[in-house]
Amino acid sequence: MDWTAQVDGYCERLGPGLLAEPANALTNLAFIAVALWLWPKARGVERLLCLLLLAIGVGSGLFHTYATGWAAVADTVPILLYILVYIYAANLRVVGLPVWRALAGVAVALPVLILGGRIFAMIPGFDVSAFYWPVPVLIAGYALWAWRRVPQVARGWAIGAGILVLSLVARSVDEALCPVWGVGTHFAWHLLNAAMLGWMITVLSRHRLEPDRAGR
Repeated sequence: MDWTAQVDGYCERLGPGLLAEPANALTNLAFIAVALWLWPKARGVERLLCLLLLAIGVGSGLFHTYATGWAAVADTVPILLYILVYIYAANLRVVGLPVWRALAGVAVALPVLILGGRIFAMIPGFDVSAFYWPVPVLIAGYALWAWRRVPQVARGWAIGAGILVLSLVARSVDEALCPVWGVGTHFAWHLLNAAMLGWMITVLSRHRLEPDRAGR
């Protein structure tokens, strides 16, 4: 693989250059802004998630400016790490598993997410964002489990899953809507995703500060 080869996978990019995707590049500031806004009140694993959220903004910004293979890695790795760390945090803080079982849950979730991505890749319309579609399904599963035990957290996760679905729709229709909307819709994926990832951290913070009595 040529790590320096240009990648052209979005409606807005019409040629090479750092400023070929201005909307897609600038909207990554939303990730950084949300991370910095949440940082002062974040504690423990929440701060790690904030750092990963900031890294998502930086990595995605690199990808939508340099648009190379190495920048694509900088874009996707922080997202994957955020997902895995959040699963661990949910298992530990909300589900109440001991550390080793929380880590085991992460180890199980990874191949499940990969398999889910391959399944979504076979479904027309979902294949564009196949890697990401298993994530709202997983969040919804956690929300269903938590609904009677910790309803406040469950509602928060359900909202997060809903925002992520909207975000994925925006990501998936970018090329399809390009003929009628030249900027594309990938920038909306950034804005909605920044809101969703920040919201998911907020759900953990609220659970820490105000433990759900129904789950005690």
